[in-house]
Amino acid sequence: MTNATGFAPRAVLADRLRSHGLATNAALVAGGALFTAAMAQLEVPMWPVPITGQTLAVVLVGATLGARRGMLSLLVYAVAGLAGAPFFADMTGGLQALAVPSFGYVIGFIPAAGVVGWLARRNWDRHFGRAAVAMLLASAIPFVTGLPYLAVVLGQLGAPNDVQSVLAAGLYPFIVGGIAKALIAAGVLPLAWKALGRR
Repeated sequence: MTNATGFAPRAVLADRLRSHGLATNAALVAGGALFTAAMAQLEVPMWPVPITGQTLAVVLVGATLGARRGMLSLLVYAVAGLAGAPFFADMTGGLQALAVPSFGYVIGFIPAAGVVGWLARRNWDRHFGRAAVAMLLASAIPFVTGLPYLAVVLGQLGAPNDVQSVLAAGLYPFIVGGIAKALIAAGVLPLAWKALGRR
């Protein structure tokens, strides 16, 4: 069944590709992981958690690929980084990343991509207002895993890890930038849909 534009309903941007199948999906998943790795290198160095472009990549990958491919792409990103690929901030990788205070956010990228991909399947990425809500929601998810992980690692390092210290290190510095990145994604995705609709 198709809608008025001739495309299947509940499609995400990746579904508009002319070729489909296992090879295409594998390329999309790999491409999403590589894009996230590239955005991780856009970094403002801070300790214990740097500011990077990863969150923007996560919401764009999830919305563009859909929930399943998006989650798989971010899983590939995390596993490849742990296996030694220089995918994390400052071109780092390897199992030592598990001891980095910010690794909990990487774990949260996977469900974040799933949530925004699920919403994109329901057309939340096609108009700015709903896209902004979807991107803000997805951008908040990595903090759910990132903050507790940060608290544990800071404690192991002998650094202050009370609630206020953790929020000061792992949440407050990222609120403005997170909102900005979510709004950028919310603006880009509807424009992409409009551009495809004119083709």
